Amino acid sequence: MLKRSLTHSFTTCADKLVSFSRTSGRQAWFIFLVAFSLTITIWLPTASYSQTALNDIQGHWAQPCIQQLVQRQIISGYPDGTFKPNSSVTRAEFAVLAGKAFPNAPVVRSGSNFADIPSNYWAKDAIARAYRAGFLSGYPGQMFKPNEKIPRVQVLVSLASGLKYSPAQPVAGTLNAAFADASAIPDYGRNAIAAATEKQLVVNYPNVRTLNPNQQATRGEVAAFICQALGNSGVVPSQYIAKVGTPATQAKEIRGVWLTNIDSDVLFNSDRLSAGVQRLDELNFNTLYPAVWNCSYTLYPSAVAERVIGRSVYPEAGLERRDMLKELVTQGHQKGMAVIPWFEFGFMATADSGVPQCNPASDLAKRHPDWLTSRSDGSTIWKEGSHDRVWLNPLRPEVQQFIKDLVVEVVTKYDIDGIQFDDHFGFPAEFGYDPFTVGLYKQEHAGKSPPSDFKNAEWTRWRADKITAVMKQLFQAVKERKKNVLVSLSPNPQEFSYESYLADWQSWERQGIIEELVIQLYRNDLSRLIAEMDRPEVQAARRHIPVAIGILSGLKPRPIPMQQIQEQVQAVRDRGFAGVSFFFYESLWNLASEPAAQRQAAFKQLFSTPVERPNIVEGWQPTA
Repeated sequence: MLKRSLTHSFTTCADKLVSFSRTSGRQAWFIFLVAFSLTITIWLPTASYSQTALNDIQGHWAQPCIQQLVQRQIISGYPDGTFKPNSSVTRAEFAVLAGKAFPNAPVVRSGSNFADIPSNYWAKDAIARAYRAGFLSGYPGQMFKPNEKIPRVQVLVSLASGLKYSPAQPVAGTLNAAFADASAIPDYGRNAIAAATEKQLVVNYPNVRTLNPNQQATRGEVAAFICQALGNSGVVPSQYIAKVGTPATQAKEIRGVWLTNIDSDVLFNSDRLSAGVQRLDELNFNTLYPAVWNCSYTLYPSAVAERVIGRSVYPEAGLERRDMLKELVTQGHQKGMAVIPWFEFGFMATADSGVPQCNPASDLAKRHPDWLTSRSDGSTIWKEGSHDRVWLNPLRPEVQQFIKDLVVEVVTKYDIDGIQFDDHFGFPAEFGYDPFTVGLYKQEHAGKSPPSDFKNAEWTRWRADKITAVMKQLFQAVKERKKNVLVSLSPNPQEFSYESYLADWQSWERQGIIEELVIQLYRNDLSRLIAEMDRPEVQAARRHIPVAIGILSGLKPRPIPMQQIQEQVQAVRDRGFAGVSFFFYESLWNLASEPAAQRQAAFKQLFSTPVERPNIVEGWQPTA
């Protein structure tokens, strides 16, 4: 954050002036460079150059806004075709921009003879207009400081002042609710910033709750402020627009947790399961994602599994004499919680024996070795950590039918709210060289064999499209059975899912065959988490379906501090996502470095009151 001491006396409609102390003796060469840069008129369109195609704003969060202002000749880029959205803005440049954006602003005061604005200064008239309209004031000693870089707080105060905005609600309440750094707002700017927030002029990228008031404003940020002040709806991403009462007034939010049989016994005992559901309800969770297909076994009594695998349920005494899923659905619904069974293993199967998490080795692979896919060298074993896995071939009709039968069985037998897959609903990219898949490829490519490079773009796309077709068939099967059961997906980010597992969830979302997306973003680095949330395909999905973020609450050998969890939940909320889900139940407070009571109290603070979850099959609509 730019630090600058303040000695101010500022009002918006009088001649009292703001004064900022600055480093003495700014270098003459710097002023010369600034003055020289102004000769190319970076804010004013010229007769010789007024472009709308800028070569350095593609993918920038403010791109649509910048383009619109350029088209309206309010701003322009540089002669080399750039806009430099991250460059700073001087007070003189902002004065010119204010005049261009609001040419009809009424005069509220007279006089504008500043000692540091010579009669031939390039922006003299624009500065005079901005001053008389109340957009800008000067400094003591009749100074304007035209080449000083303008901070964000001054831009927002200037707009609120020039547009004659006043706060309608208590200032402290508005600022504290909207901004985590409200205490950094200078006293002179608090009223104006509150008014600007109420009018939705404030745009904070990448964290909507971080105002950074004393930081130098960038050209992209100033453009965004102007777009909001002009009422240009939809050109600034809504998740970066500060709003009064956000997120406290959020009506619906996914507050989920995955319950699995790995490193956890909550599913293996009725009393533990009941106690767990009770505690989650007390902490205002509203969604349960229990694993029902893991280690190549079902965790509920299954006639399909009995027929195909030879065992009706996972070989654990705590499951063999009860129906865990029935218990969970009953108890969850009694407490108003959604229950969405999670087919965690997808097309993956176990191959090793003697592994505590998946013991014994699955009979599925032993009974149906021809169902497996392989690498080009014929090998079938795939390492997941220290565990040996194999992969069923989703292109084989028998495999498709088996998975479909499992899913339809769960949808038919239980009063569930949805079913969920992840990117195990694919297979590793190095696989697909089994005789069946090779034969199918040759059949569709005039006898040509698949490329030996498993990363080949066409080979990757062909296999991914086949998996997409399987996903589409499965979606239709679910909807034919029960149309109100939603199809949820909890994948890794698109690039990893597609390149590593051939799971093209971006395409699935576009085709309307997933209705809820919970993206697994297990990151320690908050900036990486935010960058993943800002991905174009993620933002596009949010316009169609509820998109939540999967957060890692810990693993058995890797506890996650509660502070990290709190920061990540806040980042998700700041960006207006549909909610969060935690992996996994046991690490919420049992596998943690802090005491369980402390962790539970922290979750109760995060989820202070009960809320409903968004559900597209019940009429959810995206916000603006």
